[in-house]
Amino acid sequence: MTFASISKTPRFFGWHVVAATFVLAIFGWGVGFYGPPIYLQMVVQRTGWSLALVSTAVTLHFLVGAAVVANLPRLYRIYSVPLVTSIGSVLLAVGIVGWSAAYEPWHLFIAALLSGTGWVAMGAAAVNALIAPWFILRRPAALSMAYNGASVGGVLFSPLWVMLIASIGFAQAACTVGILMVVVVAALSVLVFSKSPAGVGQFPDGAIAPEETPAAPTASSRRRSLWRDRRFVTLALAMAAGLFAQIGLLAHMFSIIVPVFGSKSAGLIMGGATVAAIAGRTGLGWFMPANADRRLIASASYGVQIIGSLTLLLSGRDYATAIIVGVLLFGLGIGNATSLPPLIAQVEFDKADVSRVVPLIVAVSQATYALAPAAFGAVRSYSDVYIFIFAAIVQGGAVVAFLYGRR
Repeated sequence: MTFASISKTPRFFGWHVVAATFVLAIFGWGVGFYGPPIYLQMVVQRTGWSLALVSTAVTLHFLVGAAVVANLPRLYRIYSVPLVTSIGSVLLAVGIVGWSAAYEPWHLFIAALLSGTGWVAMGAAAVNALIAPWFILRRPAALSMAYNGASVGGVLFSPLWVMLIASIGFAQAACTVGILMVVVVAALSVLVFSKSPAGVGQFPDGAIAPEETPAAPTASSRRRSLWRDRRFVTLALAMAAGLFAQIGLLAHMFSIIVPVFGSKSAGLIMGGATVAAIAGRTGLGWFMPANADRRLIASASYGVQIIGSLTLLLSGRDYATAIIVGVLLFGLGIGNATSLPPLIAQVEFDKADVSRVVPLIVAVSQATYALAPAAFGAVRSYSDVYIFIFAAIVQGGAVVAFLYGRR
């Protein structure tokens, strides 16, 4: 009887959601996050436009999404998760085709508006929104697995973009990737993202009955403004500063190392950085104790990236091995910069506050790091090595914010 009951128990659908979100993240980050540094280099080569101009378009790509990301849960409620996700993939696909075909600067900026709007529906806030209804106690593990899709997207797409563009051209590569992305995301939206725990007769974490919500680990800030809460402010500042440094440096990394390694090898090295990101995030997922001070761990992760930036600074363009080591050290913290802040929020705020905190810190971060490619481009106009100093200083500020917000 017991065996028959167990055998008829349906498999928890939440893990299907994790798998589908993993695939979504591969396309979202591979096309919308790791793609722009490649697009920047290719547009400059094709058009001869200034680095500052194209860097500004990359900035716009990230900036436009900041206005959308904070309202993503509301868009889900009004238009449904499947529709918003599918439309996002279409906008991103049309946008990258626009990057490849622009022959006037204003064409490039329209393409950046479309691609920036679309990738938000496949980015960090989307991953959190899709996973949250299905997991409570096991949310850190589920988010870590889903976010690894972001790193895999970098591993796959950094060299894939270079290979496709070299083989069939930028425009044809953009069309091919765009069509594939829209088809896959539309299928996932209909088959997976359209489901809810109540709709399939299940409960979060695969429980057989509703569970009592665990007591909040800290006092709720629900009745007061989050902007007067030191924990929230420092968490938002730290995440924003860390991602500002990461995206600013990554936006220019490919074009900096191309003269040393060539396009194909540079693409492989950029892919290696995301392999390091997977290792860094997975290592924390396996070995971080449940009661660990996550702010200290986030600070240590940024510390490793600072060492990577300084290694790149000291390597110049004469020591290929040192450049590779610097890129890999920097890559170790790429994934943690996105996944650790929501996990910090989970232990520092109660459930009601987390639903507000995570979208807000993502929105603040995106509005901030949107300026990074242009800011780093301005710094780079004086010398390539200055951007490594700039990145180290900004990430040092993120460490200070994390530590100041500790209880």
